[in-house]
Order: sequence, then structure tokens, then C-alpha cells
Amino acid sequence: MVATSDLARADQPEIIVPNFWDHKAVFDRPNNIPDTIQFLATDNFPPFVFRDPQGRLTGFNIDLSRALCQELAISCALKIKDFEVLIPALDEEEGDAIISGLSRYSPQARGLTFTDDYMKLPARVIVSDSADTDFGDSPKPGQTVAVQAGTRYEAFARKFWPGADILDFSSTAEAREAVKDGTADAHFGDGLSLSFWLRSPAAESCCRFAGGPWLEPGYFGEGMAIATRSGDTERAAALNYALRQLHQKGVYQELYLRYFPLSFY
Repeated sequence: MVATSDLARADQPEIIVPNFWDHKAVFDRPNNIPDTIQFLATDNFPPFVFRDPQGRLTGFNIDLSRALCQELAISCALKIKDFEVLIPALDEEEGDAIISGLSRYSPQARGLTFTDDYMKLPARVIVSDSADTDFGDSPKPGQTVAVQAGTRYEAFARKFWPGADILDFSSTAEAREAVKDGTADAHFGDGLSLSFWLRSPAAESCCRFAGGPWLEPGYFGEGMAIATRSGDTERAAALNYALRQLHQKGVYQELYLRYFPLSFY
């Protein structure tokens, strides 16, 4: 049940950078490029948009938006809003594009124009660092897999891994701890948050990724994209062109490794 993106390896063989664009496709620069783009975002969405200890805006989306505008050779700005008012602000033309993890499938986003996905958030498995298995496409019969109860990770594991012993925990922290103390052979959860946890003091260098990434449609296939107003196809087309160019030129890979030094792919 592994459904990975086309993956491109960085210079270091152990680091994998995702590729969401067809490397064989050729796209011409759009004839109509906007003179400027006012991005809208929220500032409590680490590591994509957040404030550093000095209060300065930083994050993957901040640097990505800056790189997009440099590629298009246009001026850009960023306005911070609470997440719940991002769409009203876009509708009222306070900004031109939302770059803040807005789901294209949310009812409020119906009618908006979205770019291609520039990031997907896969599910991953972690095992003890001393484990002698790479997990593969699925656990071996009888292996215990810790999950947080009531999540899509539990639903996926119970549907596709009937031979595994699925252990429910009330929190992600408890499920991760089960791998640390040997209660479970593996934990199945969000790859992004796990990539940061694995390098945190809380993990105590206990564990590593194994198997995956899992991007099963209906469970983990939803990606992050930039939203523009309904009918603003020219701006969306310009951003799509710039996204592809950033990947082809290696800029996207550089940003990915800057903010995700332990790849969650």
C-alpha cells in the first residue's frame, strides 16, 4: 500500500527530497505574469510560517514565496492574518494568494483556484534504532504497531495491516513511547512531526524511520498548495510555472533540506 511520489535524492544518499513535478514535462513561461503578489498567511504554522525567538517571520513558506517572486521577477509582500479570516481577506482583495496550508477540500475553499501541490505530508513508521527490520510495505504477521486511537493512522493500519497487532494509545506521545520502551515494534503516524521528534531530546536517539512513505489517497494523499481567488487562473498559472522552475533549478531542494534536515520521505 505504499504510494510514494517520484523521489529525488539529494547529494547525501540517506536524504530523500520529494518531487511532485514531472521532470520530463516542459512548461513555457506564461505570457501574463502579475506585477505583484500579496501573500496571506498565518504565523503559527511551524515549520512553514512562524516567528523566531526574536519575533521575525521565518519558515519554509516564507522562503518559498520569496523564491517564487524572484523566479517571476516581480515584487511580493506577505500579510499575516488569523487562519479563520484568510479566505475572507482573499475575497475582499486584501491579498492575492493564501500560502498557509489551506485544504482544497475544505467547504470554505470551494471555488478557489489552487496551484499544484508543492508539499504532501506522508505517514511514516518508526522502529527502534536497534531493530533488525526495515518494515517494508507492511508489518510482518504478529508485529505490534502503536497508533493514536481515533486517527486516520489507526484506520489505515486496521484496514490494510490485518496481520499486525494494532495497539491503541490515547496520545501520539504514548504511542511513540511504546516503541522506546519496547511495548510495540513500531509506531505509525505523521511523518513531518516524527522527523522533528526523532531529533529531539524526547526521543533520546531511540528510533529511526522504516518503510514508507505512505501517501495513500483518502488517508494521506492531501497536499499543500497555494490558493488564489476564484477565476484568478493567470496568477495560479504563474505560480505553477515558478514552482516547477524552482524544482528544476534545485531551489526547492535547498529549501526542503534547510527546514527538514531529516527528510520525512
